[in-house]
Amino acid sequence: MASSSFDLIFLVVMLLSPFMAVAQTNGSVPVGASITATDDSPSWLSASGEFAFGFHQMENKDYFLLSIWYEKIPEKTVVWYAMGEDPTDDPAVSRGSKVELTADSGLVLTDPQGNRIWSSGGFLGTVSSGVMNDTGNFVLQDTNSDRLWESFTHPTDTLLPAQIMEAGGIVSSRRTETNFSLGRFQLRFLDDGNLVLNSMNLPTKVAYEAYYTSGTYDASNSSNSGYQLIFNESGYMYILRRNGLREDLTKTALPTTHFYHRATLNFDGVFTQYSYPKTFSSNRSWSPVWSEPENICKYNPILGSGACGYNSICSLSVDRRPNCNCPQEFSLLDQNDKHGSCIPNSEISCKDNGQNSSEELYDFVELRYVDYPSGDAERLQPQNDEQCRKACLNDCLCGAVIFLGKDCWKKKLPLSNGKLDSGFNGKTFIKFKKGYLPPGNPGLQIRRREGTSSSSQE
Repeated sequence: MASSSFDLIFLVVMLLSPFMAVAQTNGSVPVGASITATDDSPSWLSASGEFAFGFHQMENKDYFLLSIWYEKIPEKTVVWYAMGEDPTDDPAVSRGSKVELTADSGLVLTDPQGNRIWSSGGFLGTVSSGVMNDTGNFVLQDTNSDRLWESFTHPTDTLLPAQIMEAGGIVSSRRTETNFSLGRFQLRFLDDGNLVLNSMNLPTKVAYEAYYTSGTYDASNSSNSGYQLIFNESGYMYILRRNGLREDLTKTALPTTHFYHRATLNFDGVFTQYSYPKTFSSNRSWSPVWSEPENICKYNPILGSGACGYNSICSLSVDRRPNCNCPQEFSLLDQNDKHGSCIPNSEISCKDNGQNSSEELYDFVELRYVDYPSGDAERLQPQNDEQCRKACLNDCLCGAVIFLGKDCWKKKLPLSNGKLDSGFNGKTFIKFKKGYLPPGNPGLQIRRREGTSSSSQE
């Protein structure tokens, strides 16, 4: 009996071994293959082993992201991930979830109870196999090797060399560096031929005005307009015009034979092409090749909060990435989202003992070199700074004022498009309730209504 059992097991292994070998030598994955999310989950590798498809373990070790990543670098950088039916939900799944390659629905992701979370369905035909290509593109194909579905035509936040975006294509940022749910920013290739970056409303996905435009739309001659966004195998990204001319986005690229490349719409709205050395060295990391826009803090949309969340203040770092900070007397709405909105620590109300916004109840914090250029409620002129503050103090609906020249701009909360600007010559005053004195922050100054400075920093 033992011998018969051994023979049966040996036969099963021999029958399965060709599929196992194919998966490891040319990236092919047979229908029926599956992976379960565990600490030591296997992955489906491309032929060279450069890319892997499977469950990427999150910081919370009990959760996993169905994704594609660079396998040969320590960071295991994710370049694609499966989004559920509601992309604003966190796509991370719990331990014990499973992905299976099926003939009718392609890739099917289920939770530990067997409930379907996501699938790559929506194609016509029957899947015969999947292929994890060395380009990072996971492809489902039929018996004729015709492509039924591929990850390259369903990008998330990253484009890779050999990937092409057609008109109507969208790349979306994630929520934060570690939260892969849908973020606030989009890269879109419009039907008119322009490549644009814009923020959007969540969860409606209504696009706000662009903060970067490629300028590849020609209303007078459509042949001059953009046709495709191409990231070629040499690591160069460009917009191909209908007349065959190129609008280069990558000016200089390191050779793909020695460097990995990716172009990612970061969670903070900056679109960046990165390179990473393939050879082992002590300083291996992703380095920016180029990025857009030049200064996202200058983004002043009519709708939305701007580069940072509401009430927040945007400042630019040396790598063109924004830093977002709450002003004094405000705190993050979500402590895990440093680029999100800020909320007041004290309430401004019209119902305070009948003393609506009086001097007995409120005072001001002065923010140095900080401008909130949008969302004006009223403009008063001519005014001096004392009159400007008093106008807000006696208005129970006023949350802040900006005094510039002889103009006084009254603001209602929440404030939008906040930015740190060393060239801004105005004064920004935010009203707060007495009895709570916010701590001093670098670059900000608290100035009492009477004109005496309680703290200052240059």
